[in-house]
Amino acid sequence: MQLGMIGLGRMGANMVRRLLRGGHSCVVFDLSADNVHRLASEGATGATSLDEFVRTLTRPRAAWVMVPAGNPTEQTVMALAQRMEEGDIIIDGGNSYFKDDVRRAKTLKERGILYVDVGTSGGIWGVERGYCMMIGGEAQAVTRLDPIFNALAPGRGDTPRTPGRGALDGTAEDGYLHCGAPGAGHFVKMVHNGIEYGLMQAYAEGFDILRNAGSKELPEDCRYDLNLADIAEVWRRGSVVGSWLLDLTAMALLENPTLSNYTGFVQDSGEGRWTIMAAIEEAVPAEVLSASLYARFRSRQEHTFAEKLLSAMRQKFGGHVERPSGG
Repeated sequence: MQLGMIGLGRMGANMVRRLLRGGHSCVVFDLSADNVHRLASEGATGATSLDEFVRTLTRPRAAWVMVPAGNPTEQTVMALAQRMEEGDIIIDGGNSYFKDDVRRAKTLKERGILYVDVGTSGGIWGVERGYCMMIGGEAQAVTRLDPIFNALAPGRGDTPRTPGRGALDGTAEDGYLHCGAPGAGHFVKMVHNGIEYGLMQAYAEGFDILRNAGSKELPEDCRYDLNLADIAEVWRRGSVVGSWLLDLTAMALLENPTLSNYTGFVQDSGEGRWTIMAAIEEAVPAEVLSASLYARFRSRQEHTFAEKLLSAMRQKFGGHVERPSGG
């Protein structure tokens, strides 16, 4: 099957490579001519402009947008819509807000253009491991794109089947799922990333406790000099807390046990905030996910005014003197 890909960053380029390996043809476009040339040298058809990109695609066209969420995605989708025709499909595979998908799908439907949102997980490893995809959109569009999703997905591999799934049909075991109407794919991916924040924070806090087990403030007979890389490794082997995130943690600790190449400044990409907003709208308590998002905010500051005020209050009511700055 032929697919157009706009946005040839780490994810988009690797998705094209996986599709080419799967026997599909790809037309590619990016603001960077070097990125286009690189993929063209690997078997894709390069386009030098959006107009050429659309002309090169065979009707009914299918164009996948893999650019940063927000204005870049909005502008690209709308620019494509002006050039595409009834029966064509536009796919947003980035991390868009699901309510934007709902709005875009309605706008494009008026022109007879189908819109599909695909929450895509797999990162830079996806070219080899495959991509987990959570899909929203009308059934006719999703069904038409099934060969693409099937090629990008991890497949069943050697993952043990969940007991009781033997009699069930569907693509979930292959690593992709049509979750529902427009926006549903990015809604599920949004919550997926909110959970990811919580899991990452739990690992981070746990390993920080292990790292400080040798603190001089502890009784001498309760101090432990622990090898964090080895602990991460042993937890990978049969532990109930094993996961791919733990695999990546073990890699990082083995490469640099002190993590001195990181500043501790942790960015958030938006989905964590949106997950908390959805929880508020649904009146669903989400204490862990909320705390993990706030921890990322905290990582970007040295000391907040609120923390200074806490120290001031402790000193005033109890005479408590905090450790001085830099101590």
